[in-house]
Amino acid sequence: MASTTTRLISFEEFEQLPESDWMRQELHHGELIEVPPPIQRHKRIEHRLQQFLQIAAGPAGVVTTEMGFRPVIGNEYLIADVVFISQEIWDAIPPDRYMVGAPELVIEVLSPSNKTKRMSYRRKICLENGCREFWIVDPEQRKVEVSTPDGHSISYQPGQEISLFFAAGSTVAVDAIFE
Repeated sequence: MASTTTRLISFEEFEQLPESDWMRQELHHGELIEVPPPIQRHKRIEHRLQQFLQIAAGPAGVVTTEMGFRPVIGNEYLIADVVFISQEIWDAIPPDRYMVGAPELVIEVLSPSNKTKRMSYRRKICLENGCREFWIVDPEQRKVEVSTPDGHSISYQPGQEISLFFAAGSTVAVDAIFE
């Protein structure tokens, strides 16, 4: 279960907070959100996706997990489960700063702390700030919902494959995500 602060804080105040020993910290409109770390099933899905996507991306980009970024300048800071960032954008991120804008691909794996309202917020802010695709991976229903900035969403089921916009001709099999 996520917990929140009782007062709004600025991004600068957020940066000064001590790191939590076990909670991930995000900032949503100035509200500190603390989320427990993911369970093993969640981490396994993240790891499989990272492997599949990095092989497909090759030198064209970076695929990483637990990526923190500032989708907009202001009092926002999110941590995505899995992201793809083109090499050009990755190289432009200052080493002592956070990415500003959303990664081109953001993937969130549903868990008890990632409920529908939170995912709607994340999808909206990412797609409005540079994200080309936002995936919601549902381990319970074994499906993946892919949303794009034009308002379209497609739900992929077992037996289907998801085309990767950053690697022409490459796909990820839905079944492989949940092995």
